Amino acid sequence: MSWIREGELNLLEKISANILKAGPMPKHVAFIMDGNRRFARKKQMGRQEGHMQGFNKLAETLRWCKHLNIQEVTVYAFSIENFKRTKDEVDGLMELAKQKFEKLLEERDNLEKHGVCIRVLGDLNMLPVDLQRIIAKAVVTTQSHNKCFLNVCFAYTSRYEITNAVREMAWGVEEGLIKASDVSEALLSECLYSNNSPNPDLLIRTSGEVRLSDFLLWQTSHSCLVFQSVLWPEYSFWNLCEAILQFQLNHKSIQKARDLHREHQASQQLEADRACVAELLQHHGNGKPADAQRRQEALLHHTACREERIHDFLEALKHKRDSFFNDLTSEAAVA
Repeated sequence: MSWIREGELNLLEKISANILKAGPMPKHVAFIMDGNRRFARKKQMGRQEGHMQGFNKLAETLRWCKHLNIQEVTVYAFSIENFKRTKDEVDGLMELAKQKFEKLLEERDNLEKHGVCIRVLGDLNMLPVDLQRIIAKAVVTTQSHNKCFLNVCFAYTSRYEITNAVREMAWGVEEGLIKASDVSEALLSECLYSNNSPNPDLLIRTSGEVRLSDFLLWQTSHSCLVFQSVLWPEYSFWNLCEAILQFQLNHKSIQKARDLHREHQASQQLEADRACVAELLQHHGNGKPADAQRRQEALLHHTACREERIHDFLEALKHKRDSFFNDLTSEAAVA
Protein backbone atom coordinates (compact mmCIF):
# COMPACT_ATOMS: atom_id res chain seq x y z
CA MET A 1 0.00 0.00 0.00
CA SER A 2 1.33 3.41 -1.03
CA TRP A 3 2.46 6.04 1.48
CA ILE A 4 1.17 8.83 -0.76
CA ARG A 5 -2.47 8.49 -1.76
CA GLU A 6 -3.75 10.31 -4.80
CA GLY A 7 -7.37 11.29 -5.18
CA GLU A 8 -9.67 14.17 -4.39
CA LEU A 9 -12.08 14.62 -1.51
CA ASN A 10 -15.74 13.98 -2.27
CA LEU A 11 -18.07 16.97 -2.61
CA LEU A 12 -19.24 17.02 1.02
CA GLU A 13 -15.67 16.65 2.27
CA LYS A 14 -14.51 19.49 -0.01
CA ILE A 15 -17.25 21.80 1.26
CA SER A 16 -16.40 20.96 4.88
CA ALA A 17 -12.67 21.41 4.26
CA ASN A 18 -13.25 24.85 2.71
CA ILE A 19 -15.37 25.92 5.69
CA LEU A 20 -12.67 24.78 8.11
CA LYS A 21 -9.93 26.51 6.11
CA ALA A 22 -11.76 29.82 6.56
CA GLY A 23 -10.63 29.71 10.20
CA PRO A 24 -7.19 29.29 11.80
CA MET A 25 -5.72 25.97 10.67
CA PRO A 26 -3.05 23.87 12.37
CA LYS A 27 0.14 23.74 10.34
CA HIS A 28 1.56 20.79 12.30
CA VAL A 29 -0.54 17.90 13.62
CA ALA A 30 0.76 15.01 15.73
CA PHE A 31 -1.00 11.64 16.04
CA ILE A 32 -0.81 8.91 18.66
CA MET A 33 -2.20 6.19 16.41
CA ASP A 34 -3.68 3.99 19.14
CA GLY A 35 -6.07 1.07 18.80
CA ASN A 36 -4.57 -1.27 16.18
CA ARG A 37 -4.50 -4.28 18.51
CA ARG A 38 -8.01 -3.65 19.84
CA PHE A 39 -9.22 -3.27 16.26
CA ALA A 40 -7.65 -6.63 15.41
CA ARG A 41 -9.42 -8.30 18.35
CA LYS A 42 -12.70 -6.63 17.41
CA LYS A 43 -12.43 -7.90 13.83
CA GLN A 44 -11.04 -11.29 14.93
CA MET A 45 -7.85 -10.88 12.91
CA GLY A 46 -4.16 -11.25 13.79
CA ARG A 47 -2.28 -8.42 15.47
CA GLN A 48 -0.04 -8.02 12.44
CA GLU A 49 -3.06 -7.44 10.23
CA GLY A 50 -4.29 -4.84 12.72
CA HIS A 51 -0.98 -3.00 12.45
CA MET A 52 -1.18 -3.25 8.65
CA GLN A 53 -4.65 -1.66 8.74
CA GLY A 54 -3.19 1.06 10.96
CA PHE A 55 -0.54 1.86 8.35
CA ASN A 56 -3.17 2.02 5.62
CA LYS A 57 -5.10 4.52 7.75
CA LEU A 58 -1.97 6.65 8.11
CA ALA A 59 -1.64 6.87 4.32
CA GLU A 60 -5.29 7.89 4.05
CA THR A 61 -4.92 10.46 6.83
CA LEU A 62 -1.91 12.01 5.11
CA ARG A 63 -4.07 12.51 2.02
CA TRP A 64 -6.69 14.32 4.10
CA CYS A 65 -4.00 16.49 5.70
CA LYS A 66 -2.68 17.42 2.27
CA HIS A 67 -6.13 18.61 1.18
CA LEU A 68 -6.49 20.57 4.44
CA ASN A 69 -3.14 22.32 3.85
CA ILE A 70 -1.58 20.74 6.94
CA GLN A 71 2.09 20.91 6.02
CA GLU A 72 3.59 18.74 8.75
CA VAL A 73 2.51 15.51 10.45
CA THR A 74 4.26 13.67 13.27
CA VAL A 75 3.22 10.13 14.19
CA TYR A 76 4.07 7.86 17.12
CA ALA A 77 4.97 4.71 15.22
CA PHE A 78 6.96 2.71 17.79
CA SER A 79 7.70 3.54 21.41
CA ILE A 80 10.81 2.28 23.20
CA GLU A 81 8.28 0.77 25.62
CA ASN A 82 6.95 -1.39 22.77
CA PHE A 83 10.14 -3.45 22.91
CA LYS A 84 8.59 -5.02 26.05
CA ARG A 85 5.90 -6.68 23.93
CA THR A 86 6.22 -10.32 22.86
CA LYS A 87 9.13 -11.17 20.58
CA ASP A 88 6.75 -12.27 17.81
CA GLU A 89 4.90 -8.94 17.85
CA VAL A 90 8.09 -6.85 17.98
CA ASP A 91 9.66 -8.88 15.16
CA GLY A 92 6.45 -8.48 13.16
CA LEU A 93 6.48 -4.71 13.66
CA MET A 94 10.13 -4.49 12.61
CA GLU A 95 9.39 -6.50 9.47
CA LEU A 96 6.35 -4.34 8.69
CA ALA A 97 8.46 -1.19 9.11
CA LYS A 98 11.11 -2.65 6.81
CA GLN A 99 8.52 -3.43 4.13
CA LYS A 100 6.96 0.03 4.38
CA PHE A 101 10.25 1.93 4.18
CA GLU A 102 11.29 -0.23 1.22
CA LYS A 103 7.96 0.68 -0.40
CA LEU A 104 8.64 4.33 0.36
CA LEU A 105 11.97 4.13 -1.49
CA GLU A 106 10.16 2.64 -4.50
CA GLU A 107 7.93 5.74 -4.48
CA ARG A 108 10.75 8.29 -4.46
CA ASP A 109 9.49 9.93 -7.70
CA ASN A 110 6.08 10.45 -6.13
CA LEU A 111 7.66 11.80 -2.95
CA GLU A 112 9.69 14.24 -5.03
CA LYS A 113 6.62 15.27 -7.00
CA HIS A 114 4.78 16.19 -3.78
CA GLY A 115 7.91 17.50 -2.03
CA VAL A 116 7.54 15.13 0.93
CA CYS A 117 10.43 15.13 3.41
CA ILE A 118 10.61 12.06 5.67
CA ARG A 119 12.26 12.38 9.06
CA VAL A 120 12.63 9.56 11.58
CA LEU A 121 12.91 10.67 15.20
CA GLY A 122 14.30 8.30 17.82
CA ASP A 123 17.31 6.16 18.67
CA LEU A 124 17.86 4.11 15.52
CA ASN A 125 20.67 2.20 17.24
CA MET A 126 17.94 0.20 19.01
CA LEU A 127 16.69 -1.16 15.67
CA PRO A 128 17.96 -4.04 13.53
CA VAL A 129 20.84 -2.89 11.33
CA ASP A 130 19.05 -3.67 8.05
CA LEU A 131 16.09 -1.52 9.15
CA GLN A 132 18.47 1.27 10.24
CA ARG A 133 20.00 1.35 6.76
CA ILE A 134 16.65 1.43 4.95
CA ILE A 135 15.37 4.21 7.20
CA ALA A 136 18.59 6.19 6.70
CA LYS A 137 18.27 5.87 2.94
CA ALA A 138 14.67 7.14 3.06
CA VAL A 139 15.71 10.11 5.22
CA VAL A 140 18.70 11.05 3.05
CA THR A 141 16.76 10.56 -0.21
CA THR A 142 14.01 13.02 0.83
CA GLN A 143 16.00 15.48 2.95
CA SER A 144 15.98 18.22 0.29
CA HIS A 145 12.18 18.11 -0.15
CA ASN A 146 10.43 21.03 1.54
CA LYS A 147 6.74 21.17 0.65
CA CYS A 148 5.47 18.91 3.42
CA PHE A 149 7.01 16.89 6.22
CA LEU A 150 6.29 13.52 7.79
CA ASN A 151 8.05 12.84 11.09
CA VAL A 152 7.97 9.18 12.14
CA CYS A 153 8.80 8.66 15.82
CA PHE A 154 10.40 5.21 15.93
CA ALA A 155 12.26 3.75 18.94
CA TYR A 156 11.15 6.94 20.67
CA THR A 157 9.96 8.26 24.01
CA SER A 158 9.94 11.89 25.01
CA ARG A 159 11.89 11.36 28.22
CA TYR A 160 14.61 9.55 26.27
CA GLU A 161 14.63 12.40 23.74
CA ILE A 162 15.03 15.03 26.50
CA THR A 163 17.75 12.98 28.20
CA ASN A 164 19.57 12.70 24.88
CA ALA A 165 19.29 16.47 24.37
CA VAL A 166 20.96 17.01 27.76
CA ARG A 167 23.74 14.62 26.70
CA GLU A 168 24.22 16.61 23.49
CA MET A 169 24.62 19.86 25.46
CA ALA A 170 27.07 18.15 27.83
CA TRP A 171 29.03 16.99 24.76
CA GLY A 172 29.08 20.58 23.50
CA VAL A 173 30.49 21.81 26.82
CA GLU A 174 33.09 19.01 26.94
CA GLU A 175 34.21 19.82 23.39
CA GLY A 176 34.52 23.50 24.25
CA LEU A 177 31.87 24.48 21.70
CA ILE A 178 29.62 26.10 24.29
CA LYS A 179 29.92 27.20 27.91
CA ALA A 180 27.87 25.81 30.77
CA SER A 181 26.26 29.25 31.06
CA ASP A 182 24.96 28.89 27.47
CA VAL A 183 22.70 25.99 28.49
CA SER A 184 19.07 27.10 28.48
CA GLU A 185 15.54 25.94 27.83
CA ALA A 186 15.74 27.35 24.30
CA LEU A 187 19.01 25.51 23.60
CA LEU A 188 17.57 22.24 24.88
CA SER A 189 14.72 22.64 22.38
CA GLU A 190 17.31 22.97 19.60
CA CYS A 191 18.95 19.70 20.71
CA LEU A 192 15.77 17.59 20.53
CA TYR A 193 15.23 15.13 17.67
CA SER A 194 12.44 17.47 16.52
CA ASN A 195 14.64 20.58 16.32
CA ASN A 196 13.88 21.06 12.60
CA SER A 197 10.13 21.29 13.21
CA PRO A 198 7.82 23.84 14.80
CA ASN A 199 5.98 22.51 17.83
CA PRO A 200 2.68 20.77 16.98
CA ASP A 201 -0.40 22.97 16.95
CA LEU A 202 -2.65 19.98 17.51
CA LEU A 203 -2.06 16.55 19.05
CA ILE A 204 -4.65 13.82 18.49
CA ARG A 205 -4.83 10.50 20.35
CA THR A 206 -7.30 7.84 19.26
CA SER A 207 -8.80 4.78 21.01
CA GLY A 208 -10.24 6.58 24.04
CA GLU A 209 -7.02 6.68 26.07
CA VAL A 210 -6.46 10.09 27.68
CA ARG A 211 -2.71 10.14 28.28
CA LEU A 212 0.30 11.12 26.20
CA SER A 213 2.31 7.92 26.80
CA ASP A 214 5.63 9.78 26.76
CA PHE A 215 5.07 11.36 23.35
CA LEU A 216 6.29 14.91 22.56
CA LEU A 217 5.93 16.00 26.20
CA TRP A 218 8.25 18.99 25.73
CA GLN A 219 6.87 20.05 22.35
CA THR A 220 3.14 19.93 23.21
CA SER A 221 3.14 22.04 26.37
CA HIS A 222 1.25 24.74 24.43
CA SER A 223 -0.61 22.55 21.90
CA CYS A 224 -4.28 21.69 21.61
CA LEU A 225 -4.76 18.12 22.87
CA VAL A 226 -7.70 16.14 21.52
CA PHE A 227 -8.58 12.63 22.70
CA GLN A 228 -11.00 10.68 20.53
CA SER A 229 -12.62 7.32 21.28
CA VAL A 230 -12.38 5.90 17.74
CA LEU A 231 -9.83 3.12 17.12
CA TRP A 232 -7.07 4.26 14.78
CA PRO A 233 -7.85 1.91 11.82
CA GLU A 234 -11.44 3.24 11.93
CA TYR A 235 -10.41 6.91 11.92
CA SER A 236 -12.35 9.06 9.47
CA PHE A 237 -12.11 12.41 7.73
CA TRP A 238 -14.88 13.61 10.03
CA ASN A 239 -12.90 12.65 13.13
CA LEU A 240 -10.05 14.80 11.84
CA CYS A 241 -12.43 17.70 11.14
CA GLU A 242 -13.79 17.43 14.68
CA ALA A 243 -10.26 17.65 16.12
CA ILE A 244 -9.43 20.68 13.94
CA LEU A 245 -12.63 22.37 15.10
CA GLN A 246 -11.48 21.84 18.71
CA PHE A 247 -8.21 23.52 17.79
CA GLN A 248 -10.04 26.46 16.22
CA LEU A 249 -12.28 26.92 19.26
CA ASN A 250 -9.21 27.10 21.51
CA HIS A 251 -6.86 28.88 19.12
CA LYS A 252 -6.85 32.27 20.86
CA SER A 253 -5.99 30.89 24.30
CA ILE A 254 -3.31 28.60 22.83
CA GLN A 255 -1.72 31.47 20.91
CA LYS A 256 -1.79 33.69 23.99
CA ALA A 257 -0.04 30.98 26.06
CA ARG A 258 2.62 30.57 23.36
CA ASP A 259 3.25 34.32 23.14
CA LEU A 260 3.58 34.60 26.92
CA HIS A 261 5.99 31.69 26.97
CA ARG A 262 8.17 33.27 24.27
CA GLU A 263 8.24 36.54 26.20
CA HIS A 264 9.17 34.69 29.40
CA GLN A 265 11.96 32.82 27.61
CA ALA A 266 13.38 36.06 26.20
CA SER A 267 13.20 37.68 29.63
CA GLN A 268 14.96 34.72 31.26
CA GLN A 269 17.75 34.82 28.67
CA LEU A 270 18.24 38.56 29.13
CA GLU A 271 18.48 38.15 32.91
CA ALA A 272 20.97 35.28 32.50
CA ASP A 273 23.10 37.40 30.12
CA ARG A 274 23.03 40.35 32.51
CA ALA A 275 24.09 38.15 35.42
CA CYS A 276 27.04 36.79 33.41
CA VAL A 277 28.09 40.29 32.37
CA ALA A 278 27.79 41.65 35.93
CA GLU A 279 29.99 38.86 37.23
CA LEU A 280 32.53 39.44 34.45
CA LEU A 281 32.67 43.21 35.02
CA GLN A 282 33.04 42.78 38.75
CA HIS A 283 35.91 40.36 38.23
CA HIS A 284 37.76 42.60 35.76
CA GLY A 285 36.87 45.90 37.40
CA ASN A 286 38.36 45.06 40.79
CA GLY A 287 34.95 45.47 42.38
CA LYS A 288 34.34 48.96 40.96
CA PRO A 289 30.85 49.50 39.50
CA ALA A 290 30.75 49.98 35.70
CA ASP A 291 28.83 52.84 34.12
CA ALA A 292 25.67 52.21 32.12
CA GLN A 293 27.36 52.55 28.72
CA ARG A 294 30.06 50.04 29.60
CA ARG A 295 27.48 47.59 30.94
CA GLN A 296 25.43 47.89 27.73
CA GLU A 297 28.48 47.42 25.52
CA ALA A 298 29.57 44.39 27.54
CA LEU A 299 26.05 42.95 27.35
CA LEU A 300 25.92 43.32 23.56
CA HIS A 301 29.36 41.74 23.21
CA HIS A 302 28.48 38.85 25.53
CA THR A 303 25.18 38.20 23.69
CA ALA A 304 26.89 38.21 20.27
CA CYS A 305 29.59 35.79 21.48
CA ARG A 306 26.99 33.48 23.06
CA GLU A 307 24.89 33.43 19.89
CA GLU A 308 27.97 32.68 17.79
CA ARG A 309 29.00 29.80 20.09
CA ILE A 310 25.49 28.35 19.99
CA HIS A 311 25.34 28.66 16.19
CA ASP A 312 28.66 26.82 15.82
CA PHE A 313 27.58 24.16 18.32
CA LEU A 314 24.29 23.53 16.52
CA GLU A 315 26.12 23.29 13.20
CA ALA A 316 28.48 20.69 14.74
CA LEU A 317 25.50 18.80 16.16
CA LYS A 318 23.76 18.83 12.77
CA HIS A 319 26.94 17.55 11.12
CA LYS A 320 27.17 14.74 13.67
CA ARG A 321 23.56 13.69 13.09
CA ASP A 322 23.80 14.00 9.29
CA SER A 323 26.98 11.89 9.33
CA PHE A 324 25.14 9.14 11.21
CA PHE A 325 22.52 8.89 8.45
CA ASN A 326 25.03 9.30 5.61
CA ASP A 327 27.28 6.58 7.05
CA LEU A 328 24.34 4.18 7.30
CA THR A 329 23.40 5.00 3.71
CA SER A 330 26.97 4.27 2.55
CA GLU A 331 26.87 0.96 4.43
CA ALA A 332 23.59 0.10 2.73
CA ALA A 333 25.13 0.78 -0.68
CA VAL A 334 28.04 -1.56 0.07
CA ALA A 335 25.92 -4.30 1.68
